[in-house]
Amino acid sequence: MPEDAPRGHYPYQAPIDAYGNGGFRFAGMSHKGSLLCLPTGMDAWRIEAAAEISLATLAPALEIADRIDVLFIGTGMDIAPLDPAIRAAFRERSVMVEAVPTRSAVSTYNILLAEQRAVAAALIAVEQLR
Repeated sequence: MPEDAPRGHYPYQAPIDAYGNGGFRFAGMSHKGSLLCLPTGMDAWRIEAAAEISLATLAPALEIADRIDVLFIGTGMDIAPLDPAIRAAFRERSVMVEAVPTRSAVSTYNILLAEQRAVAAALIAVEQLR
């Protein structure tokens, strides 16, 4: 996504109603592209592939780590390894990080959000569902 692309923001944390076709549906809206689901709201996440996940791209979650117990990272269609520095930075702030396919991240995020748990998700958009 171009650096000067508009930044989408929804000011509340919401469950994901649907995903696929390169985006997500939540709160009666449609979002094209990857998504950060944080206690501070839902934000466009300017990455397209797991190789782009870094401490810099996860900075918004790290900044509010004191409000999160677990961060699910949806790595796309398949599981992808994370830089150990990511896990270490979040562990220092007592946040558990789980990297799983986007479908698993969405499902577990929704369950924990419904339970009013301190959960966040960083979700790479997928085109097709398996």
